[in-house]
Amino acid sequence: MKLLVTGGAGYVGSHAVRALTQAGHEVCVLDNLSAGHAAAVSPQARLIVGDLEDPVLLDGVFRLGRFDAVMHFAAFIEVGESVVSPLKFYNNNVGNTVRLLTAMERHAVRRLVFSSTCAVYGTPEKMPMTEDTPRNPQSPYARAKLTVEWVLADSAAAWGLGAVALRYFNAAGAAADGAIGEDHDPETHLIPNVLKVALGQRECVNIFGTDYPTPDGTCVRDYVHVDDLAEAHLSAIDTVEPGAFRAYNAGTGAGASVREVVAAARQVTGHPIPVVVSPRRAGDVPVLCADATRIRAQLGWRPRHVDLKGIIASAWKWHKTHPRGFDDRPRE
Repeated sequence: MKLLVTGGAGYVGSHAVRALTQAGHEVCVLDNLSAGHAAAVSPQARLIVGDLEDPVLLDGVFRLGRFDAVMHFAAFIEVGESVVSPLKFYNNNVGNTVRLLTAMERHAVRRLVFSSTCAVYGTPEKMPMTEDTPRNPQSPYARAKLTVEWVLADSAAAWGLGAVALRYFNAAGAAADGAIGEDHDPETHLIPNVLKVALGQRECVNIFGTDYPTPDGTCVRDYVHVDDLAEAHLSAIDTVEPGAFRAYNAGTGAGASVREVVAAARQVTGHPIPVVVSPRRAGDVPVLCADATRIRAQLGWRPRHVDLKGIIASAWKWHKTHPRGFDDRPRE
């Protein structure tokens, strides 16, 4: 299969590209490298540095590529920034998706897998969350993702697009061989920030709130290995139905607290990893865990990396060998 992968130089996107090329697919990555890294892109894939905002470039890419399908990862992801700069997020995450879909319709490409988020549910009343949990997004980032899901559903009805949205829970870990991993600037995710303490790049880990109604008082999240997310994309692209939109939770169904993550990282790294307790952050909810029954039943996807220490160990392997992240020298 010939695939266009937007945002394929980013964290989850680069792992999906690697899985696609290893499975024998022909992959073209389109990324403006504003947050992605050229060095993260599999050498078996073609990298085009460009922006979805450029309709002439998009037309040229589709005309030359003759793609069978698209995987769409390109998006801004910082929730806090979305609150401060909502128009920036709506223009990029919604507007550029509309531009991409317009090019897909024009070039008769009708298969898409979309990188969505569990944040579309907001603060649910019941756990774990199913795909039928009411959507109540609490940030411009999450509202933009849900808006794209509506656009996909309307496009499926109007012009035959087949689309699958994968609602990620907390992506974590790195490739087993340590070749690619997580490199954000700024880094807001818990596991890499914990490991930065073990590397001596930070003095301590902040725990925001210890009075939540959870077993140890800290927030609980569903950590899903990035390679498992990549496999979910491969499963999804094989099952896209023309004229249909479907959404799936992509999580393990198990949760780990902030304190449990820190404790596991101490065991993996052998570092004491000191913590500082800080007040709760606005918007944090006690527990976010997936009910992944539907994706297992309909796509046959089951996460292989379910041990928290194993997930952290894979991330530690990456961070130890790449303490300053990727070396973004231009590709030959």
